[in-house]
Amino acid sequence: MSRFEFKMPKLGESITEAAIITWFKNVGDTIEEDEMLLEVATDKVDSEVPSNVSGVIEDILFDANAVIKIGETIAIIKTDGKVSASKKGKKQMASSSAVETSQKLTEVKKKRTVIPSIAEASKSFSVSNSNTFFSPLIIKIAKAHHISFEELARIPATGHDGRLRKSDVFQYIEDGRPFKFAQSVAQQDPTAYRIPQLNFDKGKGKVIEMDRMRQMIADHMVYSKHTSPHVTAYVEADLTNMVNWRNANKVAFQEKYGERLTFTPLFVEAVAKAVKDFPNINASVDGNTIIVKEDINIGMATALPSGNLIVPVVRNADSKDLKSLAANVNELANKARENNLKADDIQGSTFTISNVGTFGSVMGTPIINQPEVAILALGIIKKRPEVITTEKGDEIAIRSMMYLSLSFDHRVVDGFLGGSFVRRVADYFEQFDTNRKI
Repeated sequence: MSRFEFKMPKLGESITEAAIITWFKNVGDTIEEDEMLLEVATDKVDSEVPSNVSGVIEDILFDANAVIKIGETIAIIKTDGKVSASKKGKKQMASSSAVETSQKLTEVKKKRTVIPSIAEASKSFSVSNSNTFFSPLIIKIAKAHHISFEELARIPATGHDGRLRKSDVFQYIEDGRPFKFAQSVAQQDPTAYRIPQLNFDKGKGKVIEMDRMRQMIADHMVYSKHTSPHVTAYVEADLTNMVNWRNANKVAFQEKYGERLTFTPLFVEAVAKAVKDFPNINASVDGNTIIVKEDINIGMATALPSGNLIVPVVRNADSKDLKSLAANVNELANKARENNLKADDIQGSTFTISNVGTFGSVMGTPIINQPEVAILALGIIKKRPEVITTEKGDEIAIRSMMYLSLSFDHRVVDGFLGGSFVRRVADYFEQFDTNRKI
């Protein structure tokens, strides 16, 4: 017999840790290869994890609620030492001696970390059950829907040992969040603003239930307007040079690189350059501190086939050439149309653009994509007569014009920074090099 160290498996890209929800086996139980050993939770999904080997559970190193790093040993299984060849790449090798194993057990047990109870996680709320455990996935869903810990504590739970499950939260949301405005038992600030309970005649007509994504969008927009004092600055840009160059080179570009050349990668390129010029626009707010991001990840507000809005992200846009930007933009646009965007495709944006001109809008007043501090709306490119200065003097010419509007968080972005940034983007649009090679 040998001892097999069962480690927390890799559960997806960018996931570095997981919380144990429950063990399906106890010490002394027999387990077969591929039989479910435990259930874990990450900030993205709850998953059941099978055993890599057949054997007897000798020791379980972590209790339920513990948060474990990916690759860390969580259980010891006595085995006959046989591991199927097809799964060798996925197995973890047993320790060379019982002494080493015993030492490792002592070390990992000392490093045991438990997810805090809701009472510890949020001192702002008074809750009825301070022992309630919320998995990372539940907390992520709650944040997305702006559900407080106190509200979570009121949701009926159907999981093992009274644990709140993902399905419980979604069912609660579908039921209209009946405890959304429940008052805390803690004393309320008498000077705080409270939502007036007004009864409006909403009229009669066809009733359409919001789908889950529409509810999330609604909550996100309300949260953004509530959190950030929005100010919008407008400029006008002459895109004639950019339009003429793109029209003259789009066929050759596709033949050379196999990618469509839309205006979006050109916009992303110019915005990324302006962000480098004004790095404080590439930030978020954390209490009384400002976090200026090192990476420039440009989010592109995109409409899904359902009509809902999503924001896929062009990562490190400032370090990519036009070919790479076009490929990245086209890939994300295709995924959005086919409803194939993954979690990593829509996370990590530091600044967002919204091309409202796609829908024929002259300009827009976009709502900031939290936790960012600014968002840029690009209006329709429209030809119209403009007065331009030439060697012969002032003349009237047909030019391709666009309105740009930047909504920014006035807590940390003042008028000078907001106005200077949007003007710089317009300058990059107007100063486009018509002799540029593809």
